[in-house]
Amino acid sequence: MFELTFLGTSASAPSVHRGLSAHVIQHNEHRFLLDCGEGTQRQILRAGVGFKRLNRILITHGHLDHILGLAGLLSTFMRWEAIERLEIYAGAWALERIRTLLFDVVLGDHRPEMELLLHRVTPGLVFEATDFTVSAFPVWHRGPDCYGYVFEEKARRPFLPEKAEALGIPPGPWRRELVEGHTVTLPDGRIVHPDEVLGPPRRGVRYVHIGDVGRTAELVEVCRGADALVVEATYLEEEADLARRFAHLTARQAATLAAEAGVGQLILTHLSRRYREQDVLREAREVFPNTVVARDFDYFQIRRGEVVLERPQKRRGG
Repeated sequence: MFELTFLGTSASAPSVHRGLSAHVIQHNEHRFLLDCGEGTQRQILRAGVGFKRLNRILITHGHLDHILGLAGLLSTFMRWEAIERLEIYAGAWALERIRTLLFDVVLGDHRPEMELLLHRVTPGLVFEATDFTVSAFPVWHRGPDCYGYVFEEKARRPFLPEKAEALGIPPGPWRRELVEGHTVTLPDGRIVHPDEVLGPPRRGVRYVHIGDVGRTAELVEVCRGADALVVEATYLEEEADLARRFAHLTARQAATLAAEAGVGQLILTHLSRRYREQDVLREAREVFPNTVVARDFDYFQIRRGEVVLERPQKRRGG
């Protein structure tokens, strides 16, 4: 399961109810901040997600509404929050802007006590844990080195307790070792192999996150079968010419991508202040009914074949 908290859902400039692009993604003990628009540190506090273990930041591209909050966030880490290591992942062009922002503007002649690492993102694997991976893929937007990210659990073979019971395998370390794929010797001397108690491999949860993007043809296969897809919907179809001009999507185009890729849930973000949320939602659902427009502080649990939304009682959308 991946947990997703939206911190900012507005395009280009904040509105009364929507901050600039930022999201927290969690898988067990691992936490990622994806994009860091202006004001993100305050949104983290308002959302109640906290700064603990928020030491990996993934950037989709180098436009200011996606990186400017890094300056304030770094200052907060240096002054108020104990963190030993901060890693920022971005394409080459974005990384140059981030380096200037952090080292020339924020730090100057000072150096942080924490370890500050800037990683250049290229297509392919970005991060790997024991049970999931994060990979980057290129997207087309204004400027070079723009990326989306795929969060994917590794396939695993489910433990079949009824088979374990039939074999008389007692609870405890033997079952755990079998789940991990190891052959075990039981207290009575019998040897049991994993194949005797594990089912066929089952794919893990797959979550795709796309930032700003101007076309979708090359993204269908990347998004294929995702349990959830987050993507921008900056414009409505009535202003499709503007969308093309500024390399953004309409709500209809985003929904068409979701339909063609057969995703489970479409989550729209990066909304222009010129539109009402209900109009964006209506246009998308005409093409892909299983669509929701994200609001600041929305919380999603993304499971295999199921996405659960928890929305704060007080409406924060707009």
